[in-house]
Amino acid sequence: MAKLHFQYSTMNAGKSTLLLQAAHNYNERGMDTYLLTAAIDSRAGDGMIGSRIGLSRPAEIFDPQTDLYARIAARLDAGPVACIFIDEAQFLTRDQVWQLARVVDDLGVPVMAYGLRVDFRGELFPGSAALLALADEMREVRTICHCGRKATMVIRQGADGAVLTDGEQVQIGGNETYVSLCRRHWREVTGDRAE
Repeated sequence: MAKLHFQYSTMNAGKSTLLLQAAHNYNERGMDTYLLTAAIDSRAGDGMIGSRIGLSRPAEIFDPQTDLYARIAARLDAGPVACIFIDEAQFLTRDQVWQLARVVDDLGVPVMAYGLRVDFRGELFPGSAALLALADEMREVRTICHCGRKATMVIRQGADGAVLTDGEQVQIGGNETYVSLCRRHWREVTGDRAE
């Protein structure tokens, strides 16, 4: 039975690496996969899923206006697909997550979505919130804080290294911009904004 999977974490936990590895496993067994990534994130190149350890692979891009159900149905018309992989799933809209649920339920194809759970302010991304509500299976991909505890939060840093506590939810960046921390250390460096 096909399922909608959501693998979530904070920055630098290896989500894209896991996606690429899983897609490779399908392909190695002669099964086709369909990879999609957010148009907004071109750090690995336009239409590329890339990991910090140097793995990368081409993917089709989606933006907030993309009808993912129609896109995937058209791809399936061209031939069978064993699994759909979505990178940067936090950038999905709520409607797109429902479209992915329809892909699973009506087209019978499993969907594996990988993305961030919360932003630098400790707030859920809309796509992540919808996936947490609708996914059949969820798995936390773990990474660690500098103290050794599980990192569940992320801070955004300015060019000078200062911690930023305000700004737009979406700002594309990597290790130069974001640092994953446990909740305790996130609270310390953000001034315990949760109170």
